[in-house]
Amino acid sequence: MSRADLTVLSGPTAVGKGTVTAALAAQHPEIFVSVSATTRAPRPGEVDGKHYLFVSDAEFDRMVAQHLLLEWAVVHGTHRYGTPRAPVVAATEAGRPALLEIDLQGARQVRPSWPEARFVFLAPPSWEELQRRLVGRGTETAAQRERRLQTAQAEMDAVSEFDATVVNVSVEQAVADLVELIGL
Repeated sequence: MSRADLTVLSGPTAVGKGTVTAALAAQHPEIFVSVSATTRAPRPGEVDGKHYLFVSDAEFDRMVAQHLLLEWAVVHGTHRYGTPRAPVVAATEAGRPALLEIDLQGARQVRPSWPEARFVFLAPPSWEELQRRLVGRGTETAAQRERRLQTAQAEMDAVSEFDATVVNVSVEQAVADLVELIGL
C-alpha cells in the first residue's frame, strides 16, 4: 500500500486546530482533510459529514468492532471521536496529501500504524492565551471548560512526542508554517 504524505495535527483543546485546518483546506483544496466520527451532538452551525460524522453510540461501536477506524478515543471523559480509515487510505493511495486533525490520544494511536506520517503539535502562544480562547468560544459550561483545561495541561506536556511544533500566534502564520512543513 502506498503511503503518500500524511500529516497528523494535534495539540491541546482550544488551541485552534479546527480553525487552522479549515483555513489550510480553503487555501489548499488539494489536501484531503479527514472528517472525524463522533458520538457527541452537533454544536450550532456544524454540518453532519462536513465538520464531523455524527453517529450513535451503537454505530460507533460497530465501527470499532469492524476496525473501520484508524484511531479512536474518549475525549474529555464524555464522547468518543475517531478517524474513519478508508477515506484516509484512499486519499493517500491516490497521491493526495492528507491531514488528520485529532487529539493527543488519537495521534498516539496513529503513530504505530503509520510511523512515516509527519506529526505536528499545534501550540498556543501561552497558557493564558489558551485559557482565553477556550472561554471565548462560549461553547462549554464552566465545568466543561475546567475539565478541558485539565486535559490541556497534560496535552501540553506531550509536545516532545511530535516531529515539529507550530505555534498558533495567528491563523495565517500557523497555516503558512504548516504549508512549509507539508511541502504544499
